[in-house]
Amino acid sequence: MITYQDIYEAAKKERYSESLQPIPKTFVKDVAKYLKEKREASSKERDVFSEVILKNKKQLENAITLFQELLRRRRKKILNLVLIASETGISKQDFDNMLLIEKELFEELMKCVDKSDRLLNSFLNGDKTEDEKVNSVIILLEDVGEFVEPSGEVLGPYEKGQIVNLAKEISVILVGDGKAEYLDK
Repeated sequence: MITYQDIYEAAKKERYSESLQPIPKTFVKDVAKYLKEKREASSKERDVFSEVILKNKKQLENAITLFQELLRRRRKKILNLVLIASETGISKQDFDNMLLIEKELFEELMKCVDKSDRLLNSFLNGDKTEDEKVNSVIILLEDVGEFVEPSGEVLGPYEKGQIVNLAKEISVILVGDGKAEYLDK
């Protein structure tokens, strides 16, 4: 069972260190359980001015603030790790101290940085960017409901007058049906 002191200590360790600090893999679940119990305890008592209730409410507020601070600091450190990894190619530093959701965030951010680097290099080498090769910017002349593109991604719904950047094959269909006009031609 996690306590207020455990949350406080975790936030304190994260605040005063440069690297990600190890926390139990079940930490987020344990904090959620702790917060739920504190909320229930605060709402059960009839006497709103009871000292126990006031203490519980204050501890709940402080625990939420500390937990948010802890997560913010950890995300900032993960962003720094992404920048370091994109420059050095080393991406496993502090990986053991990340929670599963943080590892997923790290991997997704790395993919975004890699894609951005590839596009930038392509552009600097005189090639057209990916967007210029496969997308068109259109303005919709009427509302368009949700639809599934060839890759399986659900797009829409879109409103009349909205400007969207869509795959050329989809733009051709919408323009051909009179539902849109090209902006980039």
